[in-house]
Amino acid sequence: MVDLLRISPRLDRDAHLCRAIVETPQNSRHKFDYHRPTGLFEVAAVLPAGLAFPLSFGFVPGTLGGDGDPLDVLILADEPLPVGALVWVRLLGVIESEQTEDGKAVRNDRLIAKVDESHSWSDVTEIGQLGDGFTKNLGRFFETYNGLRGRKFEIIGCRGPDMATALIERGKADSTDH
Repeated sequence: MVDLLRISPRLDRDAHLCRAIVETPQNSRHKFDYHRPTGLFEVAAVLPAGLAFPLSFGFVPGTLGGDGDPLDVLILADEPLPVGALVWVRLLGVIESEQTEDGKAVRNDRLIAKVDESHSWSDVTEIGQLGDGFTKNLGRFFETYNGLRGRKFEIIGCRGPDMATALIERGKADSTDH
């Protein structure tokens, strides 16, 4: 059995290109998590009616973020991506954020990317092109989602593809330390 967490992200620093694995499809009320012992995806939470994931949500394999999990990535795609899909994405930036639970704050940044082969998003090269409303709406979603789970979520800033790439490089190094 292949451990999806150990797959190489195959990061191309110059092109801001890497691989990601989808956990939760866009428009899903179910939050899925990768279950390492079985190699399957399990339902981790169900969102209330009227609340759904605004984009396909997943992780960059072979990385480790500040929260101890692989780096999170939100993926713009021409249509929702299926659970478990391995997809090449082009990094657009990162929403830097802090998540607090039981009084303990940790960084839990959200990489923003687009499917490399996209018609709808072909002209977008960085997060700033999506507008402030895009970032604010994603922030509101994660504030609500985390609030339902007893956590606080706060956006610290928004940076471009160079920072997203640097986070993956750091996450790759951190994952080999564990």
